[in-house]
Amino acid sequence: MQNSTANVSYVEFTLVPFPGLQELRPFLALPFFCLFLLIVTTNSLVIYTVKTEESLHSPMCLLIALLLTVNLFGTFAILPRMLFSLVLPASHISLTECLVQMFFLYFTILLDCNVLLMMALDRFLAICHPLRYAELMTIKLLSFLMLLSLLRSLGTVGLVVALASRVRFCRSNVISHFACEHMAVMRLSCSDISVNKRVGMSLRFFEFILDFSLLLASYSRIVHTALKISSGNVRHKVFHTCGTHWIVIVISYSSRLSSSVVFRLAKSASQDVHNIISATYLLFPWTVHPLIY
Repeated sequence: MQNSTANVSYVEFTLVPFPGLQELRPFLALPFFCLFLLIVTTNSLVIYTVKTEESLHSPMCLLIALLLTVNLFGTFAILPRMLFSLVLPASHISLTECLVQMFFLYFTILLDCNVLLMMALDRFLAICHPLRYAELMTIKLLSFLMLLSLLRSLGTVGLVVALASRVRFCRSNVISHFACEHMAVMRLSCSDISVNKRVGMSLRFFEFILDFSLLLASYSRIVHTALKISSGNVRHKVFHTCGTHWIVIVISYSSRLSSSVVFRLAKSASQDVHNIISATYLLFPWTVHPLIY
């Protein structure tokens, strides 16, 4: 590494969460540790219940268990290192480790949304084609959809992280965040990151429009079918199930959009505000998902 700042490209960083609350950081570790235990316990409990109860081995329950498994992966990708960075005076992370964390962070967010699309398809087939549901919604179809979801998540997030790995970081080696969030890391760049921004925003916009179009098309058909059901109890059950799913959809997609909006619309906000907002949109969905289901 050369002495000239212009020629420096840092390969190790220091995570500094809540930089304006340096003296309070050890005290912040306790509530986040309790949140970590809550997320792990509640998600694991629901997954275990679905696994052990044969009556819950339906496609929808399996998808719920899959969604909560993704939640656990995201939790372990972020919270352990976050807790260490709150407790320790300095939490160092290499560029490779940072990019790996960035990958798993966004991979779990995108995979989470893909599972919600699969759940929407399941409800569509169950309500709009009840007589053929068992024939159509098979384990083979679920496996195929899961493979597509994995490939889509890998391709999208892999491209963003690959572009980030080509950037030179010479402004600083201090990440004022509890995780290697994309824009928090890109702020340290001294390279032209216009391509990174355009690709990231284009992918988010295209996928959001595609996902929401599929969700609206699915649930509009479900509502149309439900309104034709003569039995009030059955109709109420349909709207209750779909209403619960839409709560999860709104929470998940709001979080997904926030990851890009926060850094672009709140540029003048302090780093502590960015950390608080990021912690909310990342951890809130993983906390409430098992409670909703």
